[in-house]
Amino acid sequence: MFEPAKILPNKSAFSTIVGKPRPRWLLPALGAVAVVIVGGIAWTFMGRSSPATTALAQPVVIGDVEDAVTALGTLQPLQYVDVGTQVSGQLKVLHVDYSAMVKKGDLLAEIDPTIYQARVNADQAQLMNLRAQLAQRQAQRSLAALQFKRQQELLKENATSQDAYDTSDSNLKVNVAQIAALEAQIKQTESTLSGDMANLSYTQIFAPMDGTVVNLIAKQGQTLNANQTAPLVLRIADLDTMTVWAQVSEADVPKLKVGMDAYFTTLGTSDRRRYGKLRKIIPTPDVVNNVVLYNCLFDVENPDGDLLTQMSAQVFFVVAAAQRVPIVPVTALHPVRGAGRGPRGAGAPNASPTATPPAATPPAEPQTAGQPPEQANAQAGGDRPRGGRRGREGGASNVVPTRYTVNVLKDGDVESREVEVGVVNRMSAEIKSGLQPGEEVLLDGGLQQGQGGGRQNQRQGQGGPPGGFGGGGGGPRI
Repeated sequence: MFEPAKILPNKSAFSTIVGKPRPRWLLPALGAVAVVIVGGIAWTFMGRSSPATTALAQPVVIGDVEDAVTALGTLQPLQYVDVGTQVSGQLKVLHVDYSAMVKKGDLLAEIDPTIYQARVNADQAQLMNLRAQLAQRQAQRSLAALQFKRQQELLKENATSQDAYDTSDSNLKVNVAQIAALEAQIKQTESTLSGDMANLSYTQIFAPMDGTVVNLIAKQGQTLNANQTAPLVLRIADLDTMTVWAQVSEADVPKLKVGMDAYFTTLGTSDRRRYGKLRKIIPTPDVVNNVVLYNCLFDVENPDGDLLTQMSAQVFFVVAAAQRVPIVPVTALHPVRGAGRGPRGAGAPNASPTATPPAATPPAEPQTAGQPPEQANAQAGGDRPRGGRRGREGGASNVVPTRYTVNVLKDGDVESREVEVGVVNRMSAEIKSGLQPGEEVLLDGGLQQGQGGGRQNQRQGQGGPPGGFGGGGGGPRI
């Protein structure tokens, strides 16, 4: 078999082809040159790139925006009653079951009436005895009255003694007093009989209102003791109107006003909103794990009967709302430079940084980079709108600023424009004037430094280092 020839390395031949051996400094030098070339190319393209290629833009759209206070709540019937028993005894018969529809006056349950019936029978017998004694005393009084009258006539004729006359007079008065005592005893017995008859009637429990049996607390055959507290047997509720008991934190309660719109969703029907109006704010709070919560109530109709007792609800109290309006993300808004929180017209949106008072100049953006908008805005001292109003920090109520600036992408360039903002929540803001639907605005994620400095500042800022625009007007390109 033919075997291919093996080629052995020949140092002298290799050296002849390549040439002289390479110096040791050649490879590091070539690497340094490559790094410089690549870095220069990258710096050139990144430095000359327009804001449109590095900024995050989003168009102005038509939509709905709502500022609302959220809370968790439970459903309770507007009208309900816990039916109990006023007498002790064994629950002999229970005539209703869960979800039974009852009318006012329907028989619901019966307590064993044996003891109470025996008391009524004893009172009736006692009353009969007293009435018989009264009849006997009345007959004796009639006889004593005749004897006294006869003694009076005989005394006038001196035909009887004074002692016989006084005796007949005393007998008549004794009979009158005995009759009065018997009449009092009869009234007492009649009162006792009335009480025992009432207790006997309480052994039959009737419905106090129209509604639905939503809970059975006692069971048939159970012994109920009403000596200290009235034991509950069942609950009847009118499910046609339900009340939402929403627990609102003490920080959000000042935003609520009686009569404001509210709605909620349940776990099973999260896509269906049910509306009502805030009816009452209960001033007595519930403290849960050192958190102060106030119960806020509003009513909703329940014609389908699908809302049941103790259902959980996600509640929204509408502070402000706007439908079919131009909206932008809240991260696109920037406070007007040099403008205070006063009335419209204060401050200038495009004021020069050198003309702005030091107290109103926001710090550099890198100090807040990578933080949430709320936290970054708080550190920068800005007036980023939050929920449509400012919080009452330090005991002072701040006026909501309605004028802001946005960075608008137009014809491949960025310009700062002043807008008027209406309803604001944590995500979106209503634009009342200054922007048209379809225009693109830049968000905070695109501009990392020097937001809201105007077109001139944006252009000068391109001379800064790669990755952003100069905050204070930028500087010449190095």
